Formats: sequence, structure tokens, C-alpha cells
Amino acid sequence: MLLQRLFVSALTILLSMLTVASYGQSRVITGNVIDANGSPLQAVTVSAKNSSIATQTNETGAFSISVPANETALVFTSVGYGTLEQNITGDVMNVVMTGSATALENVVVVAYGTRKKSDLTGSVTAINEKDFQKGNINSSEQLLQGKVAGLEVTTGGGAAGGGSKIRIRGSASLNASNDPLIVIDGVPVEGNSVQGSANLLNTINPNDIESMSVLKDASATALYGSRATNGVIIITTKKGTSAKPVFNFNTKFSVSQVPKYVDSTGRANFISMLGNANTNWQKEIYQTALGYDNNLSVSGKANISENFKLPFRLSAGYLNQEGILKTNLFDRVTVGLNLSPKFFEDHLSVNLNAKYAKTSTRFADEGAIGSAVGFDPTQNVYSGANRYGGFF
Repeated sequence: MLLQRLFVSALTILLSMLTVASYGQSRVITGNVIDANGSPLQAVTVSAKNSSIATQTNETGAFSISVPANETALVFTSVGYGTLEQNITGDVMNVVMTGSATALENVVVVAYGTRKKSDLTGSVTAINEKDFQKGNINSSEQLLQGKVAGLEVTTGGGAAGGGSKIRIRGSASLNASNDPLIVIDGVPVEGNSVQGSANLLNTINPNDIESMSVLKDASATALYGSRATNGVIIITTKKGTSAKPVFNFNTKFSVSQVPKYVDSTGRANFISMLGNANTNWQKEIYQTALGYDNNLSVSGKANISENFKLPFRLSAGYLNQEGILKTNLFDRVTVGLNLSPKFFEDHLSVNLNAKYAKTSTRFADEGAIGSAVGFDPTQNVYSGANRYGGFF
């Protein structure tokens, strides 16, 4: 009886040791983690799915982790790449992680970089190229006309070259300027008027603009200070791409006319005191205005060397626009160059912009519009005398 008990005890101890040995068995998994471009990913957390065992990849993306023999999968986690689970199929695992992209329509460009719309407390409206106003656009602010709630774009009497008045949610001052702050590719522009130009924004070629954001409330002053009291319009121009170079050319031709004239008549008892001609002075001051806008651009990636690719965009534009009021003329030449190279395996991004714009405006005497309505229509344009240069 004693021998039987000793045998059972010995057998129990032996089975327990075998069980402990089986649970104590482990395996070592090694491998490398890279991104979609083949670059190694450092500091990626590698953990066992069913236990708390974890490690990290080194500067070359390599890792080594000891997991229980019955472990089925490894979980890879990295900021910007999300979480990836991979089943264990052997002692060597090479993993490719893809970056987690954020939808562009949920991102807004602000003074200190890009932020999600949900992170902004202010009122922001972002308009991209597909949402811009279509048609004969000569000045950049006309791209936003009717597209942003609370934004008023009032054309300056139809003069060539724009000259629109911009107001964000009305006027705030009786004496000071009510113009919004303009920020072009991160550079704030002090004052929206240029000597000899109807509008600062008509110096920018609308074909070079990628997106425009409008900051409409007081929170904009937290980004740009008191200059943003009347709101902010942020303009982002087009950049180079990593694709093969693509050429783009477009041209527009426009014809503008006055569709209807003001009817000018007089009383019958005044007819005897007037002349015998029938002159429409409004037709004498207005003209059929012609305009054309030509734009050429090339965008792509230049292969500088085997290991260095240079994204670039080069554009040139020429606009010539007549006004419907005689002698009114606007002429613009623009050239833009953007270089956006990346260095040190895409860890350093550089963005270089060079812009050239030359505008020439011949302003017409707009006082002639009111004078033509009230001028004597019974007189000829030319009097036949030398006085006033032969004009009546």
C-alpha cells in the first residue's frame, strides 16, 4: 500500500514538471519593419497579441522578440502608421506599414501649419480649385464671389483688372481700413492696396491658386494679431508634384458690352432751345471691350541624379483686358516658380517660391458716365470749330 502511494506521488510530480516545461517553452521572432517606400521605421512597438511582451525596432527597423510557443500573432504600432496585426508564420517576419492619411477636406491651413477643422474653434471656410467661381476671372478675389457665407465681394464698377471691395461680415470701422488681411503662402501682406493698382489681388494669377481659406471671426486675431481684425484670406498657390512633367496651356477670350443704356429724354417745350442732332453720348464713351488671358505651366519631377528628385512647377501668364469705358485698359504679366525638394530620406522638406508680377493699368475717367447721361443729345459730337479741339 505504501509503495502504491509513493508511485502515485512520483507520477504526479513528473507530470507537473512536464507541464511546467511545456508552458515554459518560447520562440524568438526576428525581422524588419519598413514603410511603403522601403525606408526602415524606427521605434515601432512590436507586441505579442495574447500577452504583455513587447519591444521596439531599432534605427534600422530591425526587431527581436521572445514570445510563448503558442503565440499566434504580433501587433505592430507606430504614430502616423496606425496598428497592424500579422500572424506568426515563421521565425522571421518582414513587415511593411502604410501611413494613415487624413482626408484633405477635413484639414485647414492656418498660421502655424495645418489643423483639423474639428480642432479649430473659429469660423473657417476653405475653398479649393474645384469649388472656385468659373468664368472670366481677372482678379483672385472673384474666385470666392458667392462661395463663402458672410464674404462680400463688390466689383468696382466693372473696370478692367478687378478693383473689387472685400468685406468679411460687414464693416467694423468708420475711419480705419475695413479690408481683410491677405496671407499668401504663409506671408502676411500689410495693406491690400498698391500704389497705382486697383487691387493687390489682381497681381496674382488666378490659375496659380490651389486653395483659399477665409477666417471670419475674432479668433483669427490669435493667429495674426490685430491685423486680422477684419478677417483673413489665406491663399495657397500650386506646388510641384512627384509625377512625370505635365504641360498645361489654356487661353480665354472675352467680349464685354453694355447691354442697355439709360433713356435720356426732355420736355417738349425745351425742344425749340436745343439742336437738331440725335446723339447718344453713352455710346460715345462706351466700347466693345475685348480681353484675352493666356497661361502656360509645367509641373512634375526633375531627375537631378539617381538619388535626388526635384518636384517643381513653372508657370507664366499674360492677361490683356479692355474696360467697357473707353481708354480703360489692364495688362498683367506673371511668372511663378516653385521648388519643393526633400532631403535625408524625406525627413526634411524645403519649399521655395519665387513670384514675379508686372501690372499696368490705364484708368478711365468714370465721371464721364454721369456726364454722358445728362449731356445734350441734340448736339453733334464735333462742332466744326477749333475750340475744345473740335468737339462740341
